[in-house]
Amino acid sequence: MKTYAAVDLGASSGRVMVGRVDPDSLELSEAHRFPNRPVRVPEGLRWDILALYAGVLDGLRAAGQVDSVGIDSWAVDYGLLDADGALLGNPVHYRDSRTEGIAEKVWATVPAPELYAATGLQYAPFNTLYQLTAARAGAQLSHAGRLLLIPDLLTYWLTGEQGTELTNASTTQLIDPRTRDWAYDVADRLGIDLGLFAPLRRPGDPAGALRPEVLEETGLTGPVPVTAVGSHDTASAVAAVPAGAERFAYICTGTWSLAGLELSAPVLTEESRAANFTNELGLDGTVRYLRNIMGLWLLQECVRAWGDPDLGGLLLEAAKVPALRSVVDAGDAAFLAPGRMPERIAEACRASGQPVPSSPAEVTRCILDSLALAHRRAVEDAQRLADHPVDVVHVVGGGTRNALLCQLTADACGLPVVAGPTEAAALGNVLVQARAHGLVGDLAGMRRLLTRTQPLTRYEPQGDPERWREAQARLAGR
Repeated sequence: MKTYAAVDLGASSGRVMVGRVDPDSLELSEAHRFPNRPVRVPEGLRWDILALYAGVLDGLRAAGQVDSVGIDSWAVDYGLLDADGALLGNPVHYRDSRTEGIAEKVWATVPAPELYAATGLQYAPFNTLYQLTAARAGAQLSHAGRLLLIPDLLTYWLTGEQGTELTNASTTQLIDPRTRDWAYDVADRLGIDLGLFAPLRRPGDPAGALRPEVLEETGLTGPVPVTAVGSHDTASAVAAVPAGAERFAYICTGTWSLAGLELSAPVLTEESRAANFTNELGLDGTVRYLRNIMGLWLLQECVRAWGDPDLGGLLLEAAKVPALRSVVDAGDAAFLAPGRMPERIAEACRASGQPVPSSPAEVTRCILDSLALAHRRAVEDAQRLADHPVDVVHVVGGGTRNALLCQLTADACGLPVVAGPTEAAALGNVLVQARAHGLVGDLAGMRRLLTRTQPLTRYEPQGDPERWREAQARLAGR
């Protein structure tokens, strides 16, 4: 049995998980969890990257001796290094306002249909491409000698070696999903210097070894290799979908809901672009064809506004509220920024002529119904656009703890939902490390091990599916 440390960084917290793997068993435990608190400074919203790195070191110390380390995190954001390798300021948060109005400037040079045909990435205002375009207005970019995406930056601090892991690079809107290499023409037309990026790495590639100073600080005995994993947390989570031979959709739930299909080739049609589907890269030549939905961010922000009430009690009360009384578009960019979330949801209901939820339970039910409806639309649209029917929906990630959301998703989709594992990103991270060391086989073999070893819950669809069709039509204004 080998032991692996999975550093898994989410938008609201980070964790270092310890995976113990042999060909017939897979165990995961938490070594250390720490908050991820962005900081608003005069120049905007920033990640506290030094606090995150300190949390990683604390976690490795708590993990004890391991055979390898892998890092995954959220996508699109990056740190800039000077010619000496020193960080030029805290990385900008993707919810920062600097990219407002930037997309139109990009599209004036590379029209949106051409950009999609070349990169396959859905429009999101925070894509790295738009962030880099916005960064030209400041001094920092002109002094940069290297750009490292968040997990690659932390890997660099651990090892002293630089690389750009492919699954995360595919979220920059600077990768061609057909060639799985840089979109050189797009970068050239937009004046983006691809030389800022370190060489591409693939999941399973070696990424260096812990520096002596890191070994001393964590108490580990070297050498301890660092292995490139699916460093976009969604890539790791999808790798940990416990699917068999069945045709499946997946929903990675957490701050965001990422709902879609695993394909062998991208879908680059104009219809796909209009539906705002993205083609991100996964393990073993796969494409993660999915739609980004605002996810449990909506509920997280409301709970914060309400003073952090007991979530379990809130969900019990929400289950008693009449279903589909009011719904909002969970993909609406109007909900992207933090603050005033209960009021903004109420305003959206009022503007669409629906009953306005007033109590926390009513707002919570509105959010969960809306998320389930968004899951339904994404799963239906993905099947149609990719000509790829499915028989089951796998829900992984933090939302698996929310039984009401899982049942509503089954009801809305009219398909069985298999929920679990909860720590999918960490498990995918661990399994890629284990595979790099010869303990598990291909992606199908990884999934068979997950199915044998992880607790899963199945939800069958209930109720009248017509109610969901009516709610969908109501939201569309029909």
